[in-house]
Amino acid sequence: MSTKDFIEKDYYKVLGVPKDATEAEIKKAYRKLAREFHPDANKGNVKAEERFKEISEANDVLGDPKKRKEYDEARALFGNGGFRPGPGAAGGTFNFDLGDLFGGAQGGAGGGFGGGLGDVFGGLFNRGGAGTTRTQPRRGQDIESEVTLSFTEAIEGATVPLRMSSQAPCRACSGTGDKNGTPRVCPTCVGTGQVARGSGGGFSLTDPCPDCKGRGLIAEQPCDICKGSGRAKSSRTMQVRIPAGVFDGQRIRLRGKGAPGERGGPAGDLYVVVHVKEHPVFGRKGDNLTVTVPVTFAEAALGGEVRVPTLGGPAVTLKLPPGTPNGRTMRARGKGAVRKDGTRGDLLVTVEVSVPADLSGKARDALEAYREATAGEDPRAELFEAAKGA
Repeated sequence: MSTKDFIEKDYYKVLGVPKDATEAEIKKAYRKLAREFHPDANKGNVKAEERFKEISEANDVLGDPKKRKEYDEARALFGNGGFRPGPGAAGGTFNFDLGDLFGGAQGGAGGGFGGGLGDVFGGLFNRGGAGTTRTQPRRGQDIESEVTLSFTEAIEGATVPLRMSSQAPCRACSGTGDKNGTPRVCPTCVGTGQVARGSGGGFSLTDPCPDCKGRGLIAEQPCDICKGSGRAKSSRTMQVRIPAGVFDGQRIRLRGKGAPGERGGPAGDLYVVVHVKEHPVFGRKGDNLTVTVPVTFAEAALGGEVRVPTLGGPAVTLKLPPGTPNGRTMRARGKGAVRKDGTRGDLLVTVEVSVPADLSGKARDALEAYREATAGEDPRAELFEAAKGA
């Protein structure tokens, strides 16, 4: 995500929530939109895929209290034209250098943002004075991967192997980009990896240096493997723990498990998108599991006890009251999905009256006797009366 996007994009509008929305409201809005625009539910729909990425990006910022605070601060300062130059005493304008405002937090010419917004902008603004030859650490790239779980694994949690490919320091040159391991400081950016770009109005923005591609170093003899970039493709297998109770389409963030950083910079993050297979018996509704259980007409009419299977545990017995209608839902408490606090949801049991396709002679005689005994009853009488009065 570019800094420009970070400032200009209205992530609250993307998720359809107000700026004072609670964490729960943000999470609820994200889940609703993620289900609607998930690529699995919109195969071949490029617009839905882009919308899903935009929703995930907004949730990544607003769902993290620290990032949300920095985002709100950035929007307040720069999103609405904050810190614009005003009239000066002599020439009508004055030079305003954001480095002078924030640089004192760390001291020295190579200061920059001391914290908070500095974590977001990370050197977007440079001081206009003398540069520094110290090359700055670079954070590793974020990696996104996918994993498919069985229904049971999603409910109970699972540890799964993930094979990932990313850019890492080149082993041949130890990440220097130079065959001999002795690159020189880039003369264009003086090792900062950035060059100033005048934006008018008294302060300057910075872009990655075109000569060293933002590394701050230039290889005298470029490495044959990485061609002087200091980075090479790396593959590794990692055991990742997926927490219990994950939903289909949920995006899990694992901090520091992404690509390694450069020059002592922190590693990026790993984002894992979870796909969950359907179960032949059980379904899911929030933190609750669902199951449909067939019962006989006699059990529904006269009542009785019915054994119901549970996911990964012993069966439970539920009591059917006499006159239980088809489609009635009962609840087996504590037999559902695992919640974040370690408790479990419930198992929602829906009764389905089973109609036999074949009857024995004795069963047919019994039903014929029942039909004769209830010949005067018409269960559709009220239906026709209501239809007339409408």
